Amino acid sequence: MESNLRHNQRRVVVTGVGVVSPLGLTAAETWRNALEGRSGVSTTTLFDTQDCPVTISAQVRGFDVTQAITPLHPSPGLTVTQAASSKDARRVGRYVHLGLAAGLQAYADSGLDAIRSQIDPERMGVNIGAGMGGLPEIEDVHNEFLAKGYRRVTPFFIPQVIANMAAGQLSILLNLQGPNLCNVTACTSSAHSLGESTRLIQRGDADVMIAGGAEAVISKLGIAGFAAMRALSTRNDAPTEASRPFDTGRDGFVMGEGSAVLVLEEYEFARKRGARIYGEILGYGLSGDAYHMTTPAPEGAGGRRAMIMALKDSGLNPEQIGYINAHGTSTPAGDTEEARAIALTFANGPKHLHISSTKSMTGHLLGAAGALEAIFSLFAIRDGRIPPTINLKNLDPACAELGLDFTANHAVEKRLDYALSNSFGFGGTNASLVLGRV
Repeated sequence: MESNLRHNQRRVVVTGVGVVSPLGLTAAETWRNALEGRSGVSTTTLFDTQDCPVTISAQVRGFDVTQAITPLHPSPGLTVTQAASSKDARRVGRYVHLGLAAGLQAYADSGLDAIRSQIDPERMGVNIGAGMGGLPEIEDVHNEFLAKGYRRVTPFFIPQVIANMAAGQLSILLNLQGPNLCNVTACTSSAHSLGESTRLIQRGDADVMIAGGAEAVISKLGIAGFAAMRALSTRNDAPTEASRPFDTGRDGFVMGEGSAVLVLEEYEFARKRGARIYGEILGYGLSGDAYHMTTPAPEGAGGRRAMIMALKDSGLNPEQIGYINAHGTSTPAGDTEEARAIALTFANGPKHLHISSTKSMTGHLLGAAGALEAIFSLFAIRDGRIPPTINLKNLDPACAELGLDFTANHAVEKRLDYALSNSFGFGGTNASLVLGRV
């Protein structure tokens, strides 16, 4: 916070949140289940898993795209619902459905709709990131094409699959005429969306940004691709125990899906309208490993640089951070290197830090993971409760020797003022966010 003021940057706060996840169809439900240590992993039902080497995933269950959100009126005569009909729903992909649902939840939660007539739509923007976009739709249309030829390709194929369509559709539905973006940086996509949206507000290009991520790639091709890389857990007979970050028995991540969206506002703008404020985005750091396509640099060097940059941007000392929501995917190499990077960045970490990986419960939402974990970090500060790393029965010796607390299996009560959230992705891309109490 001191750094932002010192550089005369506009402060950026969070005034709305929306979540559709394997743990629930709202932010409140998802958070409640995370604190209870529930797993969202189960046997996959989105496609026929016969002959598939991985039959488990963290699906969003019970979601109906045609169910209406609270009616909203962003412009005269326009009422917004998730989709007006099943026909409209077919025009965009599943990741867009999830993104619109979370985006509309966040917008409704912010209370902005009540004063829309007072806000210039050109000062409101959107950035919904996606790691892969409409992969299941590509798969389905390609199969149809091979079987029946050109004439059976739907004219909505391209809108169904391009990565920026969740942002584009939300912009149309909510009349957001400001910046319209989509960060596509693998598993760091939505963390970058939050960070870059924060920068847009700080430098005065927008007053409000609706930012986050959406992902839905639980499909034959998606699972097959990650399974071929040996990146996925094959614990098919024990789905709820498959995602086990930092545990010596981990064997890969669990594919998840969902969306998480936050409403970001310039602080004075939010304060003057009497908005409820969840917290503040105080620091943002990003870096590149420049090392390997899929393997993190030794000792998490790239992630460490992102954390240091985020701390510097926030003006905070490492000792002021009380909680880190780790990237922690449950992969053999990734978890230990991140733990080492945290230990190097936070020299006194054993004295003041709790660390957890909520991917142990949600699975890995890829491009939506960073935004969901930023919301978890904000809620941890708000409620003074740190969600656990479940399935952590035998801490990896390489992690144990660092002396850090990985919040094994049960939530912990702890007064927090500041938290940090990490997101790292294939291609060596990294982002860290520092969030704080207002």
